[in-house]
Amino acid sequence: MDVVTKMNGSVHFKVFPCQTQATLITVGREALQAVIEAVKTSQNEWEAGVSSEDSFINEVSEEVRRDRLYALMRRYGWIAISAIVLLVGGAAYNEWRKATERASAEALGDAVLSALELEDPQARVAAVQALAAEGNGDAVLAMIAAAEAAQGDDRTDAIDRLRAVAQDPGIDPLYRDLAALKSVMLEGSEASNDDRLARLLPLTAPGAPYRPLALEAMALTHIDDGDTDTALEVLNEILADGETTEGLRRRASQLIVALGGALSAS
Repeated sequence: MDVVTKMNGSVHFKVFPCQTQATLITVGREALQAVIEAVKTSQNEWEAGVSSEDSFINEVSEEVRRDRLYALMRRYGWIAISAIVLLVGGAAYNEWRKATERASAEALGDAVLSALELEDPQARVAAVQALAAEGNGDAVLAMIAAAEAAQGDDRTDAIDRLRAVAQDPGIDPLYRDLAALKSVMLEGSEASNDDRLARLLPLTAPGAPYRPLALEAMALTHIDDGDTDTALEVLNEILADGETTEGLRRRASQLIVALGGALSAS
């Protein structure tokens, strides 16, 4: 390697041996490598510092969020706890109520069965009448007592019980309509035809629960009144009603034939 030196205005060239040149090259490379390593080390330390700073920031942020959460829980936590208590308490009460109603219904059913096992009809009526129930349960007991009274040939008592249920506004319409229908059927020809038709008419409204049976009772009333044409019209209504049972449909068809009417091809 040649080195140029300048002395007293003259330029001198000094030539180093090849071995010396190789040594200088090696030293230069080592120095360069050391510089690169130093740069890398400095960069790693910087990145580590940045990472530590980010980690510190994350930890601080997490602590802030936790503190805010605890503050919210201390302020509004009672609402969530109250809601949970209400939900659990409400579900427990609902289950208890259902179990109580089921047990009460089973006890009432057992009592009714025991009453109906008595031999004397009047004793059965008295035993059923002595049972306590509320609302629709009381209506069911009244109709059972009416059925037992009718079986014991006390038709007047049976009709009075059924009419009382039919006229009670506190009873579900399902039971009121049934009691009204049974009272008309039990009275039969003892009541005037006009009275029977007037009491049956509301029971034949579209959608009424006992419409097909009420139509049958109305047709029989028209037959008793000698109005065959109207009876045939009512019987055909029964056949056209989609709620009509097969047994009732068969009875209506037999009546139509007996009255000289014609059945439709369908």
